[in-house]
Amino acid sequence: MQLTVLDPHNAEEAFPPLNKALKNPNGLLAIGGCLSTKRLINAYRHGVFPWYNPDEPILWWSPNPRLVLFPENLTVSSSLRKTIRKNIFSITFDQAFSQVISGCADLRKDSMGTWITEDITIAYHELHQIGIAHSVEAWSDGELVGGLYGLALGQVFFGESMFHSKTDASKVAFVALIEQLRSWGYLLIDCQVHTGHLTRFGAQEIDRAYFGKLLDRYCDGSVSQSAWQKP
Repeated sequence: MQLTVLDPHNAEEAFPPLNKALKNPNGLLAIGGCLSTKRLINAYRHGVFPWYNPDEPILWWSPNPRLVLFPENLTVSSSLRKTIRKNIFSITFDQAFSQVISGCADLRKDSMGTWITEDITIAYHELHQIGIAHSVEAWSDGELVGGLYGLALGQVFFGESMFHSKTDASKVAFVALIEQLRSWGYLLIDCQVHTGHLTRFGAQEIDRAYFGKLLDRYCDGSVSQSAWQKP
């Protein structure tokens, strides 16, 4: 099957139907295009996200099945609950977006290379400036020691990446995020692809077609007006 090549000058160009994505590699749907805010919002709204290495063109993915977490299904181990009760970490929202995305990129560089390129960083900063991309931060003694970032559309939060430099910091930030999202009225968290780490928190795999239907139902929904507002 030949991949659709997106026009880099037409951010409103539709993605192909999700069922046109390749089975191997799982979910590769299109190539090219751009990382404008309009293109990225269009992508996430339709169940697609960018992921590519620095020496590759932009690749767009929609894997099947899709890993998601329904906020009411959040599962927290007893050991992590004990850590949370100790108040080791102070959690904030949207207070250090640049530091969080930098921490996520640095973590990947230390392991297998990063897909969080300079272009990705710039694009998601632009999404943050218009209130679409958000960060959660975990602090210890005034130092940022963990966090995560993602996008919010309607009643859906699309998780992108997390990092930690202190044990359990990102886990505590993740739990705080899910509990806050639930209180704000969010109904779905996209986790993209299967990881044992996230399934231990209650994430589950669902069929891609069903995921698309949930996006149609929830992406135009509304949440608490206080959501993500900085103090």
